[in-house]
Amino acid sequence: MTRIERDQLGEMALPAAALYGLQSLRAKVNFPDLGRTVNLHLIKAIVQIKKAAAQTWAEIDSERSLVFQAIAWAADEILAGRFLEAFIVPALQGGAGTSTNMNCNEVLANLALSHLGQAKGDYSLCHPLDDVNRGQSTNDVYPTALRIAAIGWLRKLSQAAADLQEALQIKENVFAKIAKLGRTELMDAVPITLGEEFGAYAQSLARDRWRLYKMEERLREINLGGQAVGLADRRGKKFRFGLIERLRQATGIGLAASEYPMDVTQNNDVFVEVSGLLKALAVNLQKIAGDFRLMNSGPFGGLGEIKLAPLQLGSTIMPGKYNPVIPEMAICASFTVMANDLALTLAASRGELELNAFSPIIAETLLESLELLTKVTEIFKSKAVENLEADPERCQELLGRSLALAAEYAPILGHDLVGKIIAQNSGRPDLALAALEASKAIVLKSKNGLTSN
Repeated sequence: MTRIERDQLGEMALPAAALYGLQSLRAKVNFPDLGRTVNLHLIKAIVQIKKAAAQTWAEIDSERSLVFQAIAWAADEILAGRFLEAFIVPALQGGAGTSTNMNCNEVLANLALSHLGQAKGDYSLCHPLDDVNRGQSTNDVYPTALRIAAIGWLRKLSQAAADLQEALQIKENVFAKIAKLGRTELMDAVPITLGEEFGAYAQSLARDRWRLYKMEERLREINLGGQAVGLADRRGKKFRFGLIERLRQATGIGLAASEYPMDVTQNNDVFVEVSGLLKALAVNLQKIAGDFRLMNSGPFGGLGEIKLAPLQLGSTIMPGKYNPVIPEMAICASFTVMANDLALTLAASRGELELNAFSPIIAETLLESLELLTKVTEIFKSKAVENLEADPERCQELLGRSLALAAEYAPILGHDLVGKIIAQNSGRPDLALAALEASKAIVLKSKNGLTSN
């Protein structure tokens, strides 16, 4: 069974039961086989806006209140997780998100029509644009929805970062007395403790937490009600502020109407800023994960200062081999976030005049990075940090076989003499340290003799 829908471009046949409409189908045909469909968190944020708009119109336009109540009912169905298969538009698309907005409008209209006992596709009672999209434009709905979806993920990511920081601080305390060799440029440096190393990791996460916390206030400013170019119709002031107030209550986010909505419509630098801070977290996560791989290396031919939990077999040919799969997964995710940041930055820079046509790739990359970092941070905490163990004996062995203590002699003997003594005893740290201690005693004895004279 099919139904026919028509627009200015002609007509197309759709499945009779389809909740999507002609515009959604055109987008699917125009952007075929381009990977996954639009992020469902963005879809649900748009639906939240449509619900708040319908509720506001139900109060303002009492003659059509039943239609708007049906749209609000349809929105609740979507927000409850039903009928999500009706959102068929690919994530990569042209048109600044118009196809996504159309898909939402059509699904909500057809659900509302079914609720009212009308046939799908017969939009005489409830129209996707005249009713569901009333008082709105893709250009104010889409960026507002992206902000709502992003804030939701930011809050989850901030908590995940806080939990990882706490896990690292616990290890900092547990490892506080384990002395080990510090390294700079992968070469022996001075003694440190394993606890101090983990404390430094925790400090980097503390900065990330603060950055993420501050970003929410950047995203709260919205252009909803500004419609096509950010010039809100003064006659629609009651709708605009009623809509934003309802949306504020529904989302639990302190959304604020922009004083200059044209700015929010034109410019996407806020998303670049958020993405840049996500990249900073990815950098820190990659640094910690890389260090874990190095310190875990071995178990006999590497550093072996820490022991990551063995989670799966690491080779199809070498029995008993276990790889640091969680740190490696975290590094792969970090690469993805960095690549997304580049794509988002390029897209944001291509805004022209009153709109950026490339907002779909901004939304796709930003939400992917937020979700990916949130999940990876949680996994890294539970499977790479909390179950990690130290090897104090190995730490002490490597420290004892090094010249880490040689730097302590430089203030007394001078840098050049210390270096000369080390070179004369190359490969024998024990002999070098003994020679340094003997030289120190001679110098101190000489200085004491001069002092007494």
